[in-house]
Amino acid sequence: MRRRLVISYLLLMVLVLLALETPLAATLASRETDRVRADRLADATRFASLAGPALRGGGAGPLTGELVSYDQLYGIGAAVVDRDGRTLVVSASWNSGRDTRAALDSALAGQQFNGPDSVWPWVDGPLVVAVPINDGGEVLGAVVTATPVAKVRRTVTAWWLLLAGIGLLAVLACVSTAFGLAGWVLRPVTELDAVTHEIAEGDRGARVQDRWGPPELRRLAASFNHMAAVVADVMDRQRAFVAHASHQLRNPLTALRLRVEELGPSVTDQDGRAEHRLALEETDRLALVLDGLLTLARAEREQNERVTVDAAAVAASRVAAWQPLARHRSVTLRLATCGPAYARTVPTAVDQALDALIDNAIKFSGEGGEVTVAVRHADGGTALEVRDTGPGMTPGQLDQATERFWRAPDAQNIDGAGLGLTIVAVLVDASDGRLTMHPGDPGGLVAELWFPAPAETDPPPHAADPTGVDPPPNAADPAGVDLPALPAGPAAATADGPPAAAGTGAG
Repeated sequence: MRRRLVISYLLLMVLVLLALETPLAATLASRETDRVRADRLADATRFASLAGPALRGGGAGPLTGELVSYDQLYGIGAAVVDRDGRTLVVSASWNSGRDTRAALDSALAGQQFNGPDSVWPWVDGPLVVAVPINDGGEVLGAVVTATPVAKVRRTVTAWWLLLAGIGLLAVLACVSTAFGLAGWVLRPVTELDAVTHEIAEGDRGARVQDRWGPPELRRLAASFNHMAAVVADVMDRQRAFVAHASHQLRNPLTALRLRVEELGPSVTDQDGRAEHRLALEETDRLALVLDGLLTLARAEREQNERVTVDAAAVAASRVAAWQPLARHRSVTLRLATCGPAYARTVPTAVDQALDALIDNAIKFSGEGGEVTVAVRHADGGTALEVRDTGPGMTPGQLDQATERFWRAPDAQNIDGAGLGLTIVAVLVDASDGRLTMHPGDPGGLVAELWFPAPAETDPPPHAADPTGVDPPPNAADPAGVDLPALPAGPAAATADGPPAAAGTGAG
């Protein structure tokens, strides 16, 4: 934008200089030509006064010596002709041409001739001056001079070069001033653009300096800062409320579940036992919802710090963590990798996204199903694919799958909170990645994650610890038997990022 503004200033300056210097250049050329022409007319008039008596006497008289001396001194050719056009006296450098013939015709007709009107740097022809020789109103002949214009052209060219130099200095001064002025005017706009991108990338604390630029733009910067502060405050309050509400509800929920469990031995009726079991399942379901809300609040509160992870190592870690649940539900869980595959993401994005996708895939594949996790290089980044053999989803359901608390109509009675894919979408978007889902062939669902590759200057990640994989959260089997929790271990992360924590599998 600054370049376009400077170009507009420069174009305006060039037009002004052309409008001013073009007439001035023409005036200088005309003035120098008029000065030389006036001298030649004076000389030709003096020669005409000397030639009058000579022509009346029928001889050249002293005119020959005058023309020869004039030619030797000034290098200007001259000639004297009679009324019949016969040349009487010529100087050594005289050269007759079309211009001199036209000048003699005009002078013999009784009129002075001088041309051209102006000598331009590209004109080569001589400056011709002719005056008639009169005697009592009778034209006896004419005197004509032909002045070389090389000296005049050099003088005019020097004036024009001086004008061009002054114009160039003016243009340079205009460019320098325009860059400074444009920078001063556009600095708030440039900062506003940069801060807008920073806020879009997740840095909600970025603000515009409102001390620079015109008053109107300073007011705009101050208004933008106020708006950004209000929006950030509202978002923080909303997320803090979700996190605090979810956290505060866990204690009474835990107490409620304990009380419901204590009622179990006192329920002897068969129907009462069934209702007691359903009550316990609903408390577990509510616990899943609260865990999902807490995870989602933490994911949305991330400031988009980026770390480099080995997606293949993380995928191996998560597949190993989910293998016990897959075997318990008779689901085959496979991993296909092509060696290390580095990605640049927000912390724990790959871990939590794979947890949610693998959890859903195992949950919906059913007994005898197959789940394949594949890692490959694609589109200049790293792609992770989770493919299952479950019932899949229709195109309409795929459009709604990432909405919060959305459940497919045929999955209302399956464990989950409807937040798993929402968390995946938030983490992928914060990492500048992509989440795509489409029906598998011949059936099932294919969920693909894509993350950008790290820059060449980024340090390589530490290798994932194969013995310290995190267990899948809330991985209870259909019979209500919870799998033992393994010690949490680090997933692949860079030295400047925190170790990856397990995400939610709800949804």
